[in-house]
Amino acid sequence: MSEIADFVVRHGEVLISLYVLADQLGVPIPAVPALLVMGALAGAGKINAILAVALSVAASLLADLVWYGLGRTHGSRVLRLLCRISLEPDSCVRRTEDVFLRWGVRSLIVAKFVPGLSTVGPPLAGVVGVGVPRFAAYSSLAALLWVVAWGGLGYLAGDALQRVVDHGGRVGTAAAVIAAVIVLVYVAVKWIQRRRFLRSLRMARITQEALKAELDAGAAPLIVDLRNELDVHADPYVIPGALRIGPDELEARHAEIPRDREVVVYCS
Repeated sequence: MSEIADFVVRHGEVLISLYVLADQLGVPIPAVPALLVMGALAGAGKINAILAVALSVAASLLADLVWYGLGRTHGSRVLRLLCRISLEPDSCVRRTEDVFLRWGVRSLIVAKFVPGLSTVGPPLAGVVGVGVPRFAAYSSLAALLWVVAWGGLGYLAGDALQRVVDHGGRVGTAAAVIAAVIVLVYVAVKWIQRRRFLRSLRMARITQEALKAELDAGAAPLIVDLRNELDVHADPYVIPGALRIGPDELEARHAEIPRDREVVVYCS
């Protein structure tokens, strides 16, 4: 156990930056614990604080640029990919789109502090065409604030964390096992919830072929396009005859949707 601890301390700056890179690329592992450890180790003089912060910021920026490039080159297909691999994709993408519509590229700074949103924000910036220098500047600032905030908290709590570590390897092993179990349970619960949600959607959906057949037959239901502006910008196509209502307009315009006929709603 001590050999593992020594290895972590010797290569702490690099290991923490790799952990941050994985988190920001979308791997479902939280980077906050690693940043707290970074601050604690820096407070104890075990690692170089400036180097650790610089490498972590660089790792975060690299991951953001990867997602930004994918969003710029592949558009809404990247968001659909996130919907497949994320544990909470639908609410995550929707929240980020709403924040992005309100604050623009500045929302990247806020999204960094919300798990999941920091992964969706960069490809959205690429989809809407934010310039590379502007995106890199905001992404770097967001990463710096994020790393310093959590690392600083770990620095302040360094003495307490050091006392826990000093109790021996058994405490560290037990903590690692408990943390692993918590992560596995969390992932399992989210996966089960998502599968149930998707199953309920499949029971209430109409296929593209069936809707096309109804359109061709002239007996189509009312079609409501509930995509927001970012979705329309990324994929500017509308089903013929669809009623376009943004999600933020639904409460004010719900009377436009008749209650005496079948309604088909589609979004992103």
